[in-house]
Amino acid sequence: MRNKKIHIILVVVLLLIIFTTAVDAAPLAIPKIGLDIGSSENPQDVALSLQIIALLTILSLAPAILILMTSFTRIVVVLSFLRNALATQQMPPNQVIIGLALFLTFFTMAPVWSDVNENALQPYLQGEIAQEEALSKAVQPMREFMIKQTREKDLALFVNLSKMPQPNTVEDVPTYALIPAFAISELKTAFQMGFIIYIPFIVIDMVIASTLMSMGMMMLPPMMISLPFKILLFILVDGWHLVVETLVMSFR
Repeated sequence: MRNKKIHIILVVVLLLIIFTTAVDAAPLAIPKIGLDIGSSENPQDVALSLQIIALLTILSLAPAILILMTSFTRIVVVLSFLRNALATQQMPPNQVIIGLALFLTFFTMAPVWSDVNENALQPYLQGEIAQEEALSKAVQPMREFMIKQTREKDLALFVNLSKMPQPNTVEDVPTYALIPAFAISELKTAFQMGFIIYIPFIVIDMVIASTLMSMGMMMLPPMMISLPFKILLFILVDGWHLVVETLVMSFR
C-alpha cells in the first residue's frame, strides 16, 4: 500500500515537471491592444482620422436617423394607439410592437434604400464616385421620400423659423429643415389614424357602460365586459390585416 502511494506521488511530480517545462518552452501569447495619440506630419493620416470620427458619429446617430427619417414613427405610434384602444394593457408587448414596426419600416423603405444602394453605395465601394458625391446621391432618395410625406404648412414653419431666404421650390429646402418638418407631419398623420382607430372601440365602451347602468350593475367595471367584445370585433374584421394594409398604403 505504501509503495502504491509513493508511485502515485512520483507520477504527479513527473506530470508537474512536464507541464512546467512545456509552459516555459511555449509561453501563452496574450494579445496586446494599444491606442496611440500623437502628432502626424502626413495630412492623409489626419484626414483618415477625421473620417473615422465622422463614421462613429453617424453610427451613434443611426437610431435617430432610423426613427425620424423613415416610416418608423408613424407605424409605431399607430400600433401603440391600437393597443391602447383595445385596452389590452401590455398585449402585444413592447418588443412585439417595436419589432413589427421595424420590419414594416424595412418593407416600406425598401425601394428607397435600394435606390441608395444602387446609385450611391455600390458606386462608392467600387471607386467610381467620390465620398461627397456618394453622400449627395444617398441623401436625394431620402429627401424625395420625406418631401412626399411632409405637409407644406409644416415645411413652411421651419423655413420661417430658420429665417432663410424663401426657397423657390421644395428641392431648395435644406435637409436640416426638412427632417423636423417631416417628423411633425408623421406625428400628425399618426394621431389622425389613431383617432379613427379609437372610434369603434369607444362606441363599444359606451354601449357596454349604458347597458350595465340600465341593469343596475354599478359595481361591475365596464372595461371588464367590453374587453372581450372589442377583441372579438377586432378578430372578426381581421384588424391586423386592415391596420397593416392601411399603414403601408399610406406611404404609396
